Amino acid sequence: MQAPQPTTLSPSALQGVRVVEMGQLIAGPFCGKTLGEFGADVVKIEAPGSGDPLRQWRLIKDGTSVWWQVQSRNKRSVAIDLRQAQGQQLARDLITQADVLIENFRPGTLEGWGMSAEALMALNPRLIMVRISGYGQTGPYRDLPGFGAIGEAMGGLRHLTGEPGRVPVRVGVSIGDTLAALHATIGVMMALYHRDQHGGRGQVIDVALHEAVFNVMESLLPEYSAFGAVREAAGSALPGIAPSNAYRCQDGYVLVAGNGDSIFKRLMQAIGRPDLGADPGLAANSGRVARVAEIDAAIEAWTSPRQVDQVLQSLSTARVPVGRVYTVADIAADPHFRARDMILKQQTREGYELEVPGVVPKLSATPATVRHAAPRLGEDTDAVLREMGLGAQQIAQLREQGIVA
Repeated sequence: MQAPQPTTLSPSALQGVRVVEMGQLIAGPFCGKTLGEFGADVVKIEAPGSGDPLRQWRLIKDGTSVWWQVQSRNKRSVAIDLRQAQGQQLARDLITQADVLIENFRPGTLEGWGMSAEALMALNPRLIMVRISGYGQTGPYRDLPGFGAIGEAMGGLRHLTGEPGRVPVRVGVSIGDTLAALHATIGVMMALYHRDQHGGRGQVIDVALHEAVFNVMESLLPEYSAFGAVREAAGSALPGIAPSNAYRCQDGYVLVAGNGDSIFKRLMQAIGRPDLGADPGLAANSGRVARVAEIDAAIEAWTSPRQVDQVLQSLSTARVPVGRVYTVADIAADPHFRARDMILKQQTREGYELEVPGVVPKLSATPATVRHAAPRLGEDTDAVLREMGLGAQQIAQLREQGIVA
């Protein structure tokens, strides 16, 4: 299935928005990726010679990470040496023409290059400046190095993952970085709206990795504040909500979420335990939580002698939320993912075809598009510099001096 195309002649949601991306690896570039998928012109500044380290992370095909092919689609690559004064001036000139700047350097890095928020916004008062860092631009930890994994730990997520009493485990992807990127993207949309509706001025969006994680920790802090309760790891269960767990089958596991009052009754009927479904002590969640071990044992007694597919069929028929634990092979083979354009075929700059994730969310009038593949390092340097008004001789001179590539 090819990348989805707009179903109307409407412009893309962010058409006309120019983004300069100065981040690398995950958090900043994921924000840029999302904006680019909805039509923004994302110009990515990379270091000559090496570029974004993500180009070489994880599995490599034809010299480039396949992760890069997703993270940087729809972007243009400009190779500028920001360690040189002329390179910094080029970046400033580019930013003066931008709507949004994304950076995820350690706080103080841009200031050292003469690109503080105050300086940049004096040049471009409409600029929206996204600053993603481990601990934010203020506070006592501001200057400490912080990656997504540390943000996950400080934000409270790592303490809750894994089995009780065992080493905390990480979610299998860089969820702290991605959560920060999504919060940054939300901030961009609100700042663009405010700028364009209320006076035309930009602002700074300060996103800390640990705060983005902490923001999705649900009732963690209120429960501690009200009751002194420190929530602990609970494996695959959902503490305080029952039943919701992973249950063993003959050939794997299924996840069952039977925690709605009416759903619980249908679940008990389906597994041959109408007595539990009719028990007045289990009619509400509070009663089920008090007897969750008994309920989980009853469910697994029913699932364990059955195949996963049998359990899925029976519980789906009973209108009980149930699902298998998907591997990526399951995802790639699932017709629902393909029917909703969540698996796309993308031609890379290296010349091979790759299946990549589609785009979320789905917009009816201005859907996202994959307009072009991830760029080679510096592929768009000349084109972007020409857009800035530089001539061929000037560009050649900058290249000879090693300022651009």
